Amino acid sequence: MTKAPEVGSAAPEFALPGVLLDGDVADRRIYRTADAGGSPLVLVFYPGDDTLVCTRQLCAYTSGLDRFKGLGAEVWGISGQDLDSHERFARKHGISFPLLVDSGETVAAAYGITAPGLGLRRSVFVLDGEGVVRWRHVALVGLTFRSTDTLVEQLELLRGTR
Repeated sequence: MTKAPEVGSAAPEFALPGVLLDGDVADRRIYRTADAGGSPLVLVFYPGDDTLVCTRQLCAYTSGLDRFKGLGAEVWGISGQDLDSHERFARKHGISFPLLVDSGETVAAAYGITAPGLGLRRSVFVLDGEGVVRWRHVALVGLTFRSTDTLVEQLELLRGTR
């Protein structure tokens, strides 16, 4: 099993299909880490659409999305469900950042967050504008998640505003 990239190391690059709701319109396209274009990127790996903890987590991040955007950061959610599942989930709960499809968990494996028999571990990676991991959290069990405040603190540190 690949280890999660260390803080200070380059994050694995990827290109994944994803969906972003813009009002009633679902914009489906390919998301590449290079698309962040020099901006910080928060990658949220979550086990499944419409599960209790994942729903709480992604709804919390949606509620705090203006705080992320205010620091110039994008947030992308990543899990193994298909685009239709992601779109239903986003519509049902008002998720307003892209949800990406990692079928086969190849990107999760590249980030070292898969667990045999369990799938991916709930994880968050904060990347700087150069694609370097500046903070990470990989859950052992995944029954809790890191708060918006914690992620915003890390982005503020990245910008030197704290």
